[in-house]
Amino acid sequence: MPTPLRLLFSSPSLSRASFSRLLSLRSFSAAPASTLCAFGRFRRGGGGGSYTQSRGNSGSSTRKEESRRDNVAEMEGNDDQFVFNKSRAEGRDNKGRSLELKDRKLNPVSTTCYVQILGTGMDTQDTSPSILLFFDKQRFIFNAGEGLQRYCSEHKIKLSKIDHIFLTRVCSETAGGLPGLVLTMAGIGEEGMSVNIWGPSDLDFLLGAMRSFIPRKSMLHAHSFGLDQSKYATSSSSRAQDDSSADAIVLIDNEVIRISAMFVRPANQKFSLDSDTGECLRPGDMSVVYACELPEVKGKFDPVKAASLGLKPGPKYRELQLGKSVKSDSQDIIVNPSDVLGPSIPGPIVLIVDCPTLYHTHDLFSLTSLSGYYKKSGKVVNCIIHLGPAVVTSNAEYQQWMMRFGQAQHIMAGHEIKNMDNPILQASARVSSRLNYLCPQIFPVSGFWPNEYTHLIPSEKSMDLEVISAENLLKFHLRPISQLGLDRSAIPNKLTHKHIINELLLEIPEIKEISRQISLLWQKPLNGKTMIPPVEKKVPMGEEPWLKQCCMASDVSMDKRWLETCEDASPPAEGSLRKRFRDYLDTPIPPYLENVTREEMELVFLGTGSSQPSKHRNVSSIYVNLFEKGSLLLDCGEGTLGQLKRRFGVKGADEAVKKLRFIWVSHIHADHHTGLVRILALRSHLLKDVAHNPLIVIGPRPLERFLNAYAGLEDLDMQFLDCRQTIRTSEDAVQANEVTSSLFALGSKMESFKRKPGNLSEARDVLDRLKEILSDAGLNSLYSVPVRHCPEAFGLVLEAKDRVSRIAKVSPGWKVVYSGDTRPCPALIEASKNATILIHEATFEDSMTEEAIAKNHSTTKEAIGVGISAGVYRIILTHFSQRYPKIPVVDEVNVDKTCIAFDLMSVNMADLPALPKVLPYLKQLFRNEMAADDELDDVQVSVMY
Repeated sequence: MPTPLRLLFSSPSLSRASFSRLLSLRSFSAAPASTLCAFGRFRRGGGGGSYTQSRGNSGSSTRKEESRRDNVAEMEGNDDQFVFNKSRAEGRDNKGRSLELKDRKLNPVSTTCYVQILGTGMDTQDTSPSILLFFDKQRFIFNAGEGLQRYCSEHKIKLSKIDHIFLTRVCSETAGGLPGLVLTMAGIGEEGMSVNIWGPSDLDFLLGAMRSFIPRKSMLHAHSFGLDQSKYATSSSSRAQDDSSADAIVLIDNEVIRISAMFVRPANQKFSLDSDTGECLRPGDMSVVYACELPEVKGKFDPVKAASLGLKPGPKYRELQLGKSVKSDSQDIIVNPSDVLGPSIPGPIVLIVDCPTLYHTHDLFSLTSLSGYYKKSGKVVNCIIHLGPAVVTSNAEYQQWMMRFGQAQHIMAGHEIKNMDNPILQASARVSSRLNYLCPQIFPVSGFWPNEYTHLIPSEKSMDLEVISAENLLKFHLRPISQLGLDRSAIPNKLTHKHIINELLLEIPEIKEISRQISLLWQKPLNGKTMIPPVEKKVPMGEEPWLKQCCMASDVSMDKRWLETCEDASPPAEGSLRKRFRDYLDTPIPPYLENVTREEMELVFLGTGSSQPSKHRNVSSIYVNLFEKGSLLLDCGEGTLGQLKRRFGVKGADEAVKKLRFIWVSHIHADHHTGLVRILALRSHLLKDVAHNPLIVIGPRPLERFLNAYAGLEDLDMQFLDCRQTIRTSEDAVQANEVTSSLFALGSKMESFKRKPGNLSEARDVLDRLKEILSDAGLNSLYSVPVRHCPEAFGLVLEAKDRVSRIAKVSPGWKVVYSGDTRPCPALIEASKNATILIHEATFEDSMTEEAIAKNHSTTKEAIGVGISAGVYRIILTHFSQRYPKIPVVDEVNVDKTCIAFDLMSVNMADLPALPKVLPYLKQLFRNEMAADDELDDVQVSVMY
C-alpha cells in the first residue's frame, strides 16, 4: 500500500469537515501519493483520500474508481498544494449526452398562434431583433443575435420550448447569440436538447467555426439550403435543397405551418467572379425572405347536416373537422368534410423580410417567387415584418413595393432612434440606476437615459399603407381567427431613470442619506493631499459630466463641517460611520497612486456573471480605458458590444471600439469569447475607409481556429497571437522596451499542454507589433499566466510605465492582474505580488467549495485569499454564478481591500482608495434580495460552458 498522507490545513476556505466530504478513503487506497492536491501543505504519514466529484459537470453521482482517483492532482515542484479537478483541467470531464430533438404532438385544431417581436438590440442597435412564431406545441425563432438568451431569461421565454431557429442572414448581427444558445440547450435536463437550425448556405461557415468549441453532436440538426456560395465551402450539415432562386424553397410543411424561403442578393460591386461558376457572392451577403403560411381554417361544423347524413355525435365529428371522410353510421354513404362544414377561411400568412441594404432592393422587388403573395395573386398576406434599417424601409421605392401587398399590416422592426431611450433589459437597467443613485462615482449613469438623439430619419408614409413601428413584445395574432390582428397588451411599460429612483426612495427611504455618506469618501483631502485629483477641462470619451462636480476635491467645505459636527468627547464606536471614515482618512496613499489623474486608467466591467447571460449580469468582459492612449478588452463574452453601448451610448461605443489596441481572451469557454466576432466585424466596418492596422487578438490556440474559420463569413481584420507566446519566463516577458521575448516559456512547470510553435516568423512579427502597441499605450509589459481551469486557460498581468510629473518626480506605474477562470494556484499568486488591482473570479460562495473544485472555479474567500497572499492593494471580485442574481454572498471577514463588481461598474485609478468602503453600502441596497433566482430552473448552469 502507498504511504498515507496527513493534511495540515492552512486555508480558512477549506475546513477539515468540508475536505472530508471531498475525499474518499476507499477510492484512494490504490492511488499514488502524487495524485492528491489540497489548498494547504501536506506531509507524508497519517491517512489519505482522493476527491470524488459529487456535483460535477455531468451531475452524475457515480464515477468509475479510476476516474475518481484521477480527479485531483499535485502541481509538482511546489510546496503549497491546491485542490483542483484534474480531469476538467485537462478537458476530460465531458459526459456524453443524447441531445435529441423533442418529438412534439401537433394540434392543428383549436391552436393558439401569433408572431411576436423579441426586442433584442432595439435600444442598443448592436444586433437584429428576433421574431417568435408561437404555437401551442411548437416555437420558431427567426434570428438569434447576441443577447437573445438574456432577453429570454428576462421575459420568461423558455429555451426548452424552441424547436427551430431560422436565420435571415448569417453574420454576427443575426447569429451572434447562436453558439451560446446551442450550448445552453445542450445543458438542459439530463440528456440535453438539440434544435433545428436553418439558414442559407453561408450557415456552413458559421457551423464550421463553431465546431472549434462546441460538440459536433449539438449541431447535427443544422440545415443549410440554396446555392453554395463558394466552391471552397465545406459542410457536414444536411442540404435541404439545391434549387433555383426563382422558386421558393419549402423548408417545413406540416399540419400547422408551411415555411418557405426566398433569396435576396445584392446587386453591386460585392459580386466576385469564380472561374467555374462565373459568379460568386461573398459569404454573408445573401439575405432570406421567409413566408409562413398557416393552413386554411375549416368552415364551421354543422351538426344538423351531420345528423341528416346518418352520423351520430362522436369521434367521426372530429375526423370530419380534420378534413377526413367517414362512413355514415346509419346510411350506406361516405360523408365528406364539405358535406358538413361551412366555407373555409384562407389561412393567415406572415412574411419576414430582411433587406439589409439598398443594394438588395433591386433583387427583392423583382423576386418572382414573391409575386404569388401580391394582392393580384389572390392570396392575402396579413402581416409583414420588416427587419431592414430605416434608411432602406423609408425609401420611396421600398414603400411603393410594400403597397403591392394590399392591406397587409406592415411592422417596421429595424433599428429606430426612438427606441434608444427605453431599455429592453429592464431588470439590469433597474439595478444599474439604483447603483448610480447610491454611488455615481463608480456606477455612472447609462449612456441611454439622456435622449442624445434628436434628429429622426424621415419616413415617407402613405395613406394606403398600414405601417406601425415595432415595439418590444408586440404581438400579431394569427389564431384563433377571431383575434386576428395586433395585440399590444404584452408591451412593457416605459421605464425611466426618474421612475426607478422614485421607487427606490419609497422602498428604502434611508438610501438618500447612505448615498450622501458615500459621497464623503470622494470629497476629503487625505493626509494633506488630494485623494481624487480635480477633473481637467477636457473630459475624455467615457467620462460623464457629473464627475466634474462629484470629484472636485477642493469643494468639500459642506461635508467637512458635517464631519466636524460628528466629533465629540467619546471615541468613535467600532464599525460606526465616523470610525470607518476616520480609519479611511488615516490610510496612506500607495506610491503608484500619488499624483494620479482620472485620465490614467479606468476599468469598465461589461459583464460580471458566469456560464451564460442572465437578466441581471452579462457574461465576462472588461473594458480597460486608457483614455488618450487607447483601450483594451479582457475577455469578450456574448453581448459585449451591447454593454459598451449601454455604458457609452451608441456613438460613444463606436468610438470605444475604434480605439481598441488589442483584445485578450483567457480561455475557449463560450462565455468568454462569443462576443468577439461582433466587435471585430464592427471595428472592420467602422475603419474601412481609414488607414489602420489589424487588431491583435491574444488568446488560446482553439480560439485561433474559430476566428480563422469564421473569417470566411465576415471580415474580422485581426492578427492572432497565442497566449503561450506571451508567457513570462524567469528572464523576460512581452515588454514594450524589449525586442526579444521567449515565445513559449520552455521548461515552465506551469504548462500542462503540448507546445506546437506554428509559424514562428509570423508570431515574431505580431509580437514586435504588440510591443510597439504597449509602448504607445503607456504599458511596460504584458504577460499571460497559465491557470487551472481547463486546457489552455490563462490569467493576465498588465504593468504600466512609471509616471513622471511636471517637476520630474517619478512614481511607479500601476499593475493590474486578471485571473480569468481558475482555482487558486501558486502561479497566479506569484504573478499578483504587489499588484495595484487583482480582478479575481469568485464564482461560488464559501459554502460551495465542493462545487468550486468540481468546476475548477474559486469561492469568494479563496479569491480574497489569493489577493491577501500576494499583497495586492485592491481586490475586485467578478464572474459570479448566476444563482446570485444581484449581489453574491461575501463574508465580512477580510474585505478591507475588496469590492464586488457589477455590470457597467467603472473603477477609475483615482477611485481605488475609496473602493472597499462602498461594499457595506451595496449590501444595504440589496439587503432584501440576497437570495437565489429561479430564472435558470430548466438549465444546468455551466454544464457545457
